[in-house]
Amino acid sequence: MGNSRSPAPGEPGSAGSCGGPDGTVRDTTAARGAASDDSRFPIPDSRLFQWPIRIYWEDTDAGGVVYHANYLRFLERARSEWLRAAGFGQERLRVEDGVVFVVHHMDISFNAPARLDDELVATVAAEPPRSASFHVRQELLRAGAVKPLIAARVRIACLDAARFRPRPIPDHLLQGIAPP
Repeated sequence: MGNSRSPAPGEPGSAGSCGGPDGTVRDTTAARGAASDDSRFPIPDSRLFQWPIRIYWEDTDAGGVVYHANYLRFLERARSEWLRAAGFGQERLRVEDGVVFVVHHMDISFNAPARLDDELVATVAAEPPRSASFHVRQELLRAGAVKPLIAARVRIACLDAARFRPRPIPDHLLQGIAPP
């Protein structure tokens, strides 16, 4: 047998990666089909970050269906890993850049439930940023599916870490989160 291994999350070619095995940016039409009409917030053709999620008992009610508030946790984890994969861990942002990113607003559609043992993929696609905020479009899909269980558009605000007041996003971060 060969010495092959699956890439770790965030490595090129992994489910938590923006790029394919050769480091190229994935086109969303290849990753999950053309922008679907079933999503209230279709992800545009841009860099698409994907993060795997498994549903455990702790995520569900007694019937094995994911409790609605847990979807927000899954979306948050995907956004955090998207930033980390781009080289911007949140603790580093707070300590070195003096900024934190917070959810300012979220529109979310609950289209279908996730269930115990489901393998999901959480996606993140950034829209062009403004000076102190940006939007991301996110979806939760069953692995291999095209129709999202959850579709969300999230406005993220940049705050001064010490004062928790809005501030401009530092230029080097704008370049890292902006779509091509």
